[in-house]
Amino acid sequence: MNILVTGANGQLGNEMRIVAKNSMDNYIFTDVCQSEEVETVYLDITDPDAVRAMVQKHDVRAIVNCAAWTNVDAAEAPENYPMVEKLNAVAPGILATAMKEAGGWLVHISTDYVFGKEPYNTPCRPDQKGTPTGIYGETKRQGEEKIKEVFGISQLSDGRQSGNNEGKGGYIIIRTAWLYSEFGKNFCKTMLQLTATKPQLRVVFDQCGTPTYALDLAKAILVILAKPVSGTYHFSNEGVCSWYDFTQMIARIAGNKDCDVQPCYSTEFPSPVVRPAYSVLDKRSIRETFGVEVPYWVDSLKTCIANIKQNQWK
Repeated sequence: MNILVTGANGQLGNEMRIVAKNSMDNYIFTDVCQSEEVETVYLDITDPDAVRAMVQKHDVRAIVNCAAWTNVDAAEAPENYPMVEKLNAVAPGILATAMKEAGGWLVHISTDYVFGKEPYNTPCRPDQKGTPTGIYGETKRQGEEKIKEVFGISQLSDGRQSGNNEGKGGYIIIRTAWLYSEFGKNFCKTMLQLTATKPQLRVVFDQCGTPTYALDLAKAILVILAKPVSGTYHFSNEGVCSWYDFTQMIARIAGNKDCDVQPCYSTEFPSPVVRPAYSVLDKRSIRETFGVEVPYWVDSLKTCIANIKQNQWK
């Protein structure tokens, strides 16, 4: 099967490159940004004709959409809104249309930021109504709705698609959260550097969720593609922590003992976006439907930090 990956030079896209090496399928990695280190095919996912031509040329049977505007604060700037809307709200519909025409599958990566307005205190379910608090979350929610509209499929209460669409293609929306990896800029790599060089840090402790190692998500996507079932699912690592807890664990695993990490309230760091105070994701349906493994967040963090340290010397 020919599988096209968008946003291939981002965190998840780079992890998809790694796991794809062990796959029998043929992967085509695309992005608008080129990299000297890896082969990348140029593809603008906001161009319907370009997407359709790419799908037809390579007989693409599945698309994994890792591309998005992910700078949450910058998304609030009026001058950025047209591009944020194109990438997060419009492009998913374009990809969905191409896959529906080809009878293929779209795996679309969404976010916990579709939640946040209500004061949740239990894990957010896949069928739970989205209540975004900012442009990023709202455009990602719109992207999800556009995909469902294209495929014209209703959902069951657990997020799965109603009816049997096996062999006819469909959509799989995966919401994730707090993504980090060895690649690019992310919270884990930033805190590794800061806890190694700063005498003291203040980190938010009143926002709780679950970190997600992008490699774990990439592995789950390969499992899902082997026997896809349309619907909306959640994937993050297991467990719950605050950003403060996350930072403390990063410093502990890395052996950065000289930095005094102190908790603080999110109001001490003014932002144009009100971030979700609690966005832990309920992952029961993805485990039950596909049998994917969901590692504990601390175990995955240890693996990622070990990989980062190893790669520093290459």
